[in-house]
Amino acid sequence: MSRPQPAGEEQPPAHLDDVPPVPSAEEVAAELEAVADPADPADPADPVDPAAPVDEEPEDRRHPSTVGGLLYLFVLAAGATGVFIAWSGDWRLGVRWIGGALVGAATFRLVLPRRDAGMLAVRHRLLDCLLLGGVGAVLLFLAQTIPNQPGT
Repeated sequence: MSRPQPAGEEQPPAHLDDVPPVPSAEEVAAELEAVADPADPADPADPVDPAAPVDEEPEDRRHPSTVGGLLYLFVLAAGATGVFIAWSGDWRLGVRWIGGALVGAATFRLVLPRRDAGMLAVRHRLLDCLLLGGVGAVLLFLAQTIPNQPGT
């Protein structure tokens, strides 16, 4: 479907038929000027008028959940308490605190809807609960079953 070329002129390859033509320098300059000039303030296509008053916030904006944030801070504080207890000498009790914090986080994630879960919602609910609860349960199990070493 190509037109015949005059003698001495090469025919472009067929795969270049789909490529749009390159704009001329004048077309590029006209487009740049159109972008650089501010649009008419009455133009509805103008996205934002700098002189117009700005709304406080959009209507559909969501705020962070107080419940989810509070529960996340609770889990974080319980985990930090466990680390401090383990560091201060009673490692078994510290690991129990950390495991309990993770099991609590899994419970909170299971109970709260995604929009209220805050930082507890990382993946899908089932995966979050399995990971948090599983690691917490393993820590609780290990803290209970590891025997005391001689001399401690």
